[in-house]
Amino acid sequence: MVLSGEDLEIIKQNAAEHFWPHAKQTDEMFGDNGITLVDSAQGVWVNDTDGNQWFDTLSSMWLVNLGHGRREIADAVHKQMTNISYSPGGTVTPITAELAAKVASLSPDQDSRIYFVSGGSEAVETAMKMAKNFQYNIGERNRWKIISRRGSYHGGTLATMSLGGGIFPSSRFGPLVPGNIHIEQTDSYRGRCCGSKGGCTLECAKELERAILHEGPSSVAAFIGEPISAAAGIHIPHPEYWPTIREICDKYGVVLICDEVINAFGRTGKVFASEHWGIKPDITTVAKALTSGYLPIGAAIASKKIASEFEGSDDSVFRQLITFGGNPASCAAGIENLRIMEAENIVQNSAEMGDYLFEKLQQLRSHEIVGDVRGGKGLLCAVELVKNRETKEKFDPSFKLADKATLLMKEHQLFGRAGDVIPIAPPLCISNDEIDHFVSQLDVVITKLEADF
Repeated sequence: MVLSGEDLEIIKQNAAEHFWPHAKQTDEMFGDNGITLVDSAQGVWVNDTDGNQWFDTLSSMWLVNLGHGRREIADAVHKQMTNISYSPGGTVTPITAELAAKVASLSPDQDSRIYFVSGGSEAVETAMKMAKNFQYNIGERNRWKIISRRGSYHGGTLATMSLGGGIFPSSRFGPLVPGNIHIEQTDSYRGRCCGSKGGCTLECAKELERAILHEGPSSVAAFIGEPISAAAGIHIPHPEYWPTIREICDKYGVVLICDEVINAFGRTGKVFASEHWGIKPDITTVAKALTSGYLPIGAAIASKKIASEFEGSDDSVFRQLITFGGNPASCAAGIENLRIMEAENIVQNSAEMGDYLFEKLQQLRSHEIVGDVRGGKGLLCAVELVKNRETKEKFDPSFKLADKATLLMKEHQLFGRAGDVIPIAPPLCISNDEIDHFVSQLDVVITKLEADF
């Protein structure tokens, strides 16, 4: 829909005066690097109010896995809301129970229990509390510390921000939640734990054991990490990384939490990314793609080992309440989303198109400022830009790489993020032709950046 000039000006005025954008100055909403008004979308394409069509390079925010414009999901939500839109305390709707059973059937432990919440941050916070409460219930009452990896992003609450620092400066919010221990991140490009000749030593995994021993095993409740970390640059771990982490957690009685808020439901070419390494987490967090972003939802998937320790007595109950946890309308969106994914072989398409995308991206290595191209596990890739390919030196802040790259992406109608690392995670329904279009546009963006440099 193309809005009239008068209507558009009213909308912009309302936004400029009253809308508080995330992580932007309020006076930077419109303009070259500002916010674009959008009003419709289909598949991998998003339409703005001026009638322009944009390519969604990041599935909006790593979540529109099924693609935009799925009327079937809207119809399922409408049907549920006309029946019952919210279940009173002490009740549960059939659709919520159905989604719990469906998610459990897909998870690494099919005897899991599903604790529904509103989104990813709540899922991670719930998993942290659940892990500590589990240790308390089994008599390990001094275990309260959480080990995570530097540079990860696990959510926007103060507790989840404490896990690795993430992408936002935590110093602006005062002291972080105590008891969060940070270890090395996997980094296949410039990781400090890798051998000098390029071979992986698994030291980034072994650092977990050193941290546990340093803190004292009797004080550590859990370790949390994304199977493939988006915020840390999308590095594919060594094949033995996650099995080593699982072994260390078992050795010291530490709960293993896999944060799959971005990874789960097909993003990496598997329903759950942990399947790539054959591990079974104790708790898995999910959100985003469970409904493909059509309605907010999240969940902590507790394995039978964890869930069984909350059964049997009043003292063992997990005492947490989330207002929108298991919301019937969101669960209806989740059920229909998963039904379509299975009917259209979306996970398989992610695996196949992910291989094709990774292969096509290799052509970008012809640019001197492209230091690395990463991917190979579904539709989750990254291109890292460097000032010097030989030394892997980053661009000086004075070059304003992120600003320039973002502006060029907008010029070529690509929605996404850009900086030292350009993350790539389009909707899983993408086709070969759409990948060709995207890579050609990204090639032009990098060509212009290189010329400017």
